[in-house]
Amino acid sequence: MAAGAGAGDADALSPHTALELAEDLSFALLLTLERLSGPERAAFLLHDVFDTPFADIAAALGKSEAACRQLATRARKAVREERAGRSSSPPQHRELLQRFIEAAASGDAERLQSLLTDDVVVYADGGGVKLSALHPIFGDKNAARFFTGLVRKGAARGEEFSLQPTTLNGMPGLLLFVNGALDQTVSIDVSKDRIAAIYVVRNPDKLKAVSPQSLH
Repeated sequence: MAAGAGAGDADALSPHTALELAEDLSFALLLTLERLSGPERAAFLLHDVFDTPFADIAAALGKSEAACRQLATRARKAVREERAGRSSSPPQHRELLQRFIEAAASGDAERLQSLLTDDVVVYADGGGVKLSALHPIFGDKNAARFFTGLVRKGAARGEEFSLQPTTLNGMPGLLLFVNGALDQTVSIDVSKDRIAAIYVVRNPDKLKAVSPQSLH
């Protein structure tokens, strides 16, 4: 596991933080890593998490050591900003998630919008099997309209909804059942007491991995 600055970079993650990062499977972190360029992601993970010397990283990427240090620095900044943004405790997180569900169920788009950051992002994964948004949905107004619209359409089809609290990637989440069958999981990331990202998973293959032992 990483020795952090032991590889010659004073700005590298500390060993403790690097260990936390390696064990962090949150949607937010995975998406942060995904948004990095391939070389940024490789330089950061190899150096800060796996303690690979920059000389070896430079040889692997076909770049200079100085360039690899810059790649790792940019990636590190993005990861630190993402981790610093997670400021809510599990009870606060759970309460905000409950308020989000209640607002969506009410059909009140303005009420729902008030819980979201201006630049909230909605990510939906249907696995190419179930209907879901094909692209991320950006902005509080668009996100509020999206969720209240889903509720209205479901009600018009006579669908019966039920929710069950769970833990997803170490944080509070919800299982949403439609007519008794698990339809999707819902989880959020919080920034300054508002919802900054919403993750909806409808992919049947991923839903199979939801463990009954995780339910509360």
